[in-house]
Amino acid sequence: MQAIGRQPQRAPDGVPVHYERHRPEQTSLFWLVQQQHVATFFAQAEAASGADLPQFVKDEFDAFLECGILAHGLVPDNDHYRGSFAGRVLPLWADAEASKPYLRGPLLTHLSDACKQPVGPEDLFAYIAAVAAHPGYIERFRSDLATPGLRIPLTAQAATFFAATELGRRIVWLHTFGERYADPQAGRDPGAPRLPVGRRPQVPKGGAIPTTPEGMPDTLTYNVEQQRLNVGSGYIEPVPPAVWHYQVSGKQVLVQWFSYRKKTRERPLIRDRRKPSPLGDIQPDHWLAEYTTELLNVLNVLGLLVELEPQAAELLESICSGPLISEANLRGEGVFFPEGHTPASSPAQQSFDL
Repeated sequence: MQAIGRQPQRAPDGVPVHYERHRPEQTSLFWLVQQQHVATFFAQAEAASGADLPQFVKDEFDAFLECGILAHGLVPDNDHYRGSFAGRVLPLWADAEASKPYLRGPLLTHLSDACKQPVGPEDLFAYIAAVAAHPGYIERFRSDLATPGLRIPLTAQAATFFAATELGRRIVWLHTFGERYADPQAGRDPGAPRLPVGRRPQVPKGGAIPTTPEGMPDTLTYNVEQQRLNVGSGYIEPVPPAVWHYQVSGKQVLVQWFSYRKKTRERPLIRDRRKPSPLGDIQPDHWLAEYTTELLNVLNVLGLLVELEPQAAELLESICSGPLISEANLRGEGVFFPEGHTPASSPAQQSFDL
């Protein structure tokens, strides 16, 4: 989605400083993996080196192939989750004013004609979220996703398309913690989303998370019978099992979140990887109140996403079993790049101010 606009920075000589995205698709590695089955890539890499690839390398590829999409309200940098795949960040807009969509022009025109009403960039973005941002997409297309790259089925039915956009708007609203697609009339208030009272996670009396240095939490565990998330000696409830087990790209979200806030944040060294920066030692010596607020926000969002999964899976089934816009049709409308075209051979995209 659109990044928060700000005044363009300027170099000392007065020339505007431009932001330009990374271009991994212009590297040999990207095209090797993109065009071949990942297992073939592993075999060829091991044959060329005469040694097995490290398991963590294979795990990274496997985890990436299990991910649909993750929407974010700002432009992620290389320190954002999944930052090692920063080239996969797909901006909706090509400018800070949100006036130039980062899309092939003929696609929106063709979708508008098919639906017999205007389809804008944000409609398409929401549609993609409804189709791909849930486990049902991974389960249905698991074998296809062995080859990197998302393939999105496009319904030819206007009613189904706009049902998907409405669901997708809610998904993106949740992914961005209420920063994008907020619409009070549609039940999407600005700000951190919340589950209904009675199912909303809270810190009950007696479950306060200590805020003293000696009480700094270092463990995160789960009690399925009590539906209780134990944060050190404190706890939060109710937390359904599906929320505790929720994963993105093969990573358990709550465990990953806690690992960056617990008392001991050491990371194991992998082979000859350099030691972490001493800056990593500069961190609070106690649990901050804002950590509890953030954790409650995450638990509410995950709970609401879990509730949407059956609806998203049912919608995907409706899309795939109904009439679809074919690849041949899209190609005839000029939606795809010409035959033989690759991003590596195309002119660089115009840079833009943030």
